[in-house]
Amino acid sequence: MDKNNTVENFIRPEMQDIIQAELNGLSFTKNFRSSSAEEWYIFLPHYHEPKTGGAAGKAIIQYDLFGNKDVFINTTIIFDDPKLHDSELHYLVYSIAEELINRLVGYADTLLVVHAGENSYHAEYINNE
Repeated sequence: MDKNNTVENFIRPEMQDIIQAELNGLSFTKNFRSSSAEEWYIFLPHYHEPKTGGAAGKAIIQYDLFGNKDVFINTTIIFDDPKLHDSELHYLVYSIAEELINRLVGYADTLLVVHAGENSYHAEYINNE
């Protein structure tokens, strides 16, 4: 693939700076854990839940472990800050979700659902190794 045609080259430099600032300040804390699921609160420097000023969103990770040799992890990310629902911030929402998958799920096969208003989407992460 030509290095000049990567996704990063299509993102405005100002947006790249915003994305980097949010990823640098991204943190999360586990709220709940059961034998088949985890819930994580997502904290971002410039985005918050509007009523409480708390976490900008949450990630729910469910493990499908019932004798299935090919385990998929089902991950749902819900962004509660309505500013992250603005279509202008699609690349930011995508970048945050991608980073959360990398940090919380790793290389496992994952079905992802992101709820962020106009920026909502579904994705599959498949490890082919």
